[in-house]
Parts: sequence; structure tokens; C-alpha cells
Amino acid sequence: MSGDRIDQLLKEYRKQLELPWSRSIAGRQKVWIAVYDPGLERRLRLRVEEFEIETRGSGHRWHLIDLTTAFAEWLAANEYREAYFAEPELLSGALGDFVATLTDRVRTALEDPGLDENTVVALLGVGSLFPMARVSELVDRVAPAIRGRLFVLFPGHLDGSNYRLLDARDGWNYLAVPITTGG
Repeated sequence: MSGDRIDQLLKEYRKQLELPWSRSIAGRQKVWIAVYDPGLERRLRLRVEEFEIETRGSGHRWHLIDLTTAFAEWLAANEYREAYFAEPELLSGALGDFVATLTDRVRTALEDPGLDENTVVALLGVGSLFPMARVSELVDRVAPAIRGRLFVLFPGHLDGSNYRLLDARDGWNYLAVPITTGG
């Protein structure tokens, strides 16, 4: 059954790829959010290359950014990491720096001269950002740099236009194209 839902997500993604890409829309309108049940995360990861195959097969380019270890990498490189481990409540004041580092990472990829208006930049591992960073804030910050499409693989649920990451917090309304399994 879970394979069927991933197959359906791939089918819906393929339909989106086949539509004409307007170059004159705002960055926020160039965001595609693939919403899937968080329980499918591991299975989806095993099949993420199929999204790349679909993308390339439709004549577009593909670039994957895996954010799964972004927080751990940031914390490991932080000069105050020992203090944060000793007193975790201090970390809340530094999370703005983490979000800025994350934004720079994604924006740098979006602005890479090797990528263009025909490229899908995919974000994998956004569930691992919770609760340190909000996906909505990251997408808002990088939206002006999107030239092709930003494809967010989003483990959560969509209720109307309200995206809920992992059902762990209130979601957000966002002007993006949802890609769902329909069930």
C-alpha cells in the first residue's frame, strides 16, 4: 500500500513536470510541495532517484539538497557547542544563526551558475529541521532566488492550503503548488 502512495506521488509529480513552466511568475509561485505521510519517509528516500529520473526524462535538470544533517553539521561547527550541550536552553537564542546558515546553503545552490530556469532544486530531509527551523521561513527567505522550480519533499499533511510538518505544530498557509497522493 505504501508503495502505491509513492507511485501516486511520482505520477502527480510527472503531471506537474509536463505542464508548461511560466518564467514570469514570482519565486513563491515556483515552489512545489510534495506532501506525503511522515510514515513514508524512509520508503520515499529509497525512491528519491525516481523523482530525478522523471525530472530528467521530462527535459529538465535536477539538483538535490539533503538537509537531513544540516542542524548536526551546524552545531558541530559552532564554537559554543559545548555550552549548548551543557545548557540546551541557550540554544534557542542561536537558532536564528542556524536558519541564516541554512538559508545561505539553499540560496547558494539556487544561485549556482550551473543551474538555470529549467532546473528543479529538490529539498529532502526538511522533517529533520523540526523544531529548530521552520520550513515556511526557509522557503520565504529563498523564494526570490528560485529560477526554475523548488521542489520540497514534505513529510506531513495538507489541509486546504495549510501545510502541517509532521503534524507536530501548527502549519502555515503558502502560495505553492501542492503535489499529493490524494488520500
